[in-house]
Amino acid sequence: MVEQVNIAILGASGYTGAELVRLLTHHPKARIGAITADRKAGESYGAVYPHLAGLDLPPLTTIDALNWDDFDVIFCGLPHGTTQEVIAAIPTHKKVIDLSADFRLTDLDAYAQWYGHPHRAPQLQDAAVYGLTELYRDQIAQARLVACPGCYPTSALLPLVPLFAQKLIQPGDVVIDSKSGVTGAGRGLKEGSLFAEVSEAIHAYGVASHRHSAELDQELSLAAGSAVMPAFTPHLIPMNRGILSTIYVTLADGVSAMDAHAALQERYAGEYFVRVLPFGAVPATRHVRGSNHVLIGAVEDRR
Repeated sequence: MVEQVNIAILGASGYTGAELVRLLTHHPKARIGAITADRKAGESYGAVYPHLAGLDLPPLTTIDALNWDDFDVIFCGLPHGTTQEVIAAIPTHKKVIDLSADFRLTDLDAYAQWYGHPHRAPQLQDAAVYGLTELYRDQIAQARLVACPGCYPTSALLPLVPLFAQKLIQPGDVVIDSKSGVTGAGRGLKEGSLFAEVSEAIHAYGVASHRHSAELDQELSLAAGSAVMPAFTPHLIPMNRGILSTIYVTLADGVSAMDAHAALQERYAGEYFVRVLPFGAVPATRHVRGSNHVLIGAVEDRR
C-alpha cells in the first residue's frame, strides 16, 4: 500500500486551487484532507466546481477551523499579501507550498516596490526556495517553504536560464513577448476579464510595469552572473488558459542557433515535463492544454 501525504489546500475556490484539487486527487501519494474557502465554508466542492463533483473530498471549511498538526503539506492559494500572515502562523516544521508571489523575491525592498506594501513576514524569506523544479529540484526537496514561480516567468525562465548559464546569448538584448489566457487573472470579478471586454480582442497590459518583471530580473541575473533586465510585455488573449511566450535573443559571438538548440536539448533531456521541439518547430498552446508540460522551440532569424 502506498503511503500517502495528507494535504490541506488553502484558497481552494480559486482557479489555482481547483487545478491543485484536480491534479492531487489523482496522485497516488496524495490525500486531500482539507480544502478551504472562507466564504463558501460548508459547501461541497462539487457545488463550486461541478466538473469536479463526485470526487472523494471533504466539504469546504475555513482556515481558522484547521489543526495544522493534521497535515504534512499545506498548499496556499491565497492572494499575495494575505498569504504572508497565514504562513507565518503555520508551525515551522510543516512544509508549505505557496502559489502567491509573497516569497518569490529575495530582495524585500524590491517586493515592497513592486507590490506596494512592506513584506509582513520577512523572517520567513530566508527559508523560502524559488519553486521552479527544473532549476531548483534539490533545494525544493529540502525546503520548508516553496515559493511557486509566476506563470509568465515559468514560460520564460525555462528556455532562457540554460542559455544564460552557458553564456550563449547576450544579456542586453532579450525581449519577452507573452500572451496569456483569461484565467491567469484569477476568478474574482474584474471588468477587464468580462466576456465582452476580452472576446475578439487582444491587448497588452502592465507594459513596463508588470510585477513578474522582478522575478525575471532576479532569476536571469542569477543565471547570467550579472544584471539582466529583459524587456517584458504581457498580453491578454481570448482563451481560457495557457501561455505562449515568444522570446527574442541575440546570440553571443561564435554561437550558432543550433548550438543554443543543442544546449536546450541537453539541459532538458531527462526532464519529464519539459520537451524541446526539433529545430525550427514552434509550440502551440493546444498541445499542452490541461497538462503540466512545457514545449520549447527554437527558430533562427537569418536576416
